[in-house]
Amino acid sequence: MYKKPTTALIGIGMIGLSMVSTAEARDQIRIVGSSTVFPFSTAVAEEFGRSTAFKTPVVESTGSGGGLKLFCAGVGEGHPDITNASRAIKSSEIDLCAQNGVNEIIEVKVGYDGIVLANSKEAPQLNFKLRDIWLALAKDVVVNGEIMANPYKNWNEINPALPNKKIEVLGPPPTSGTRDAFAELALEGGCQAFPEILAIEEEDGDRYTALCHTIREDGAYIEAGENDNLIVGKLQANPDAVGVFGYSFLEENSDVIQGSIVEGSLPTFENIADKVYKVSRSLFFYVKKAHVGVVPGIREYLREFLSDKAMGDFGYLAEKGLIPLPSDELAKVRNTAENLIPLKK
Repeated sequence: MYKKPTTALIGIGMIGLSMVSTAEARDQIRIVGSSTVFPFSTAVAEEFGRSTAFKTPVVESTGSGGGLKLFCAGVGEGHPDITNASRAIKSSEIDLCAQNGVNEIIEVKVGYDGIVLANSKEAPQLNFKLRDIWLALAKDVVVNGEIMANPYKNWNEINPALPNKKIEVLGPPPTSGTRDAFAELALEGGCQAFPEILAIEEEDGDRYTALCHTIREDGAYIEAGENDNLIVGKLQANPDAVGVFGYSFLEENSDVIQGSIVEGSLPTFENIADKVYKVSRSLFFYVKKAHVGVVPGIREYLREFLSDKAMGDFGYLAEKGLIPLPSDELAKVRNTAENLIPLKK
């Protein structure tokens, strides 16, 4: 149980990076991707800049999907070296990378995170079943054994124990890994409570996925962008609203917002680490092997990120809300990163 070069780079089709001596290459690591991993990556980048002779890496929050699109667009100084992701890379994204000459990708798993449903501390703490979440947010739901457009307006229409308040959920857009994981873990987990949906899974997997994952578009769910801090601010302004974001943002703002109970468990550090909290997922970043040794400092950045100082049980990333990997799993990740072992599709 846990306690709390100067050479230029150019992309040449499928052969990766070529070196030329007539221009100056980028001498600063560029990182894009997940808003959830962003605070952890930024903390490592700042420490890396302070404690080494390398420049502080530039970290951008573009969302997991947006980051992987940029990462897979090609090899060379115009493309990022690393992308953060709050979900695993998809086969279609690996294919896109390959089409653009990005053929060796190093996957680095950095820890775990819980997806929280939170509201203002000025309102009562909420207690959800996964089925409540699906019924509140799915585009089509089961009503009296029939599948129909979602008719629910207030929380108590779904579950009498929930407040007589309008369903108003602020969450990430489709480009976000948090959105993907929320759909897979919370929404699909909820729709599996209905035999009518399980029967469809056996007959038509695509329809099953659409029913479980598609979020309503009538205003009950509001896409709030990739900046989770904006959601926190909106929850403070509207005590009736609920926000969906990663655990670290709850940890950072626990003075003004509170996590909801889901299936009997609170989103705490210990519950996520012990996998008691149901809506939890793995966090990653992906490294372009062709850039290692060309853009200065990538190996050293990996070592800083995976160090005990950063990723240990009491490292500075744990202080920011990252749930550390167990020691045996961390050892495997370190081996992969140190030896630059490419991901196998």
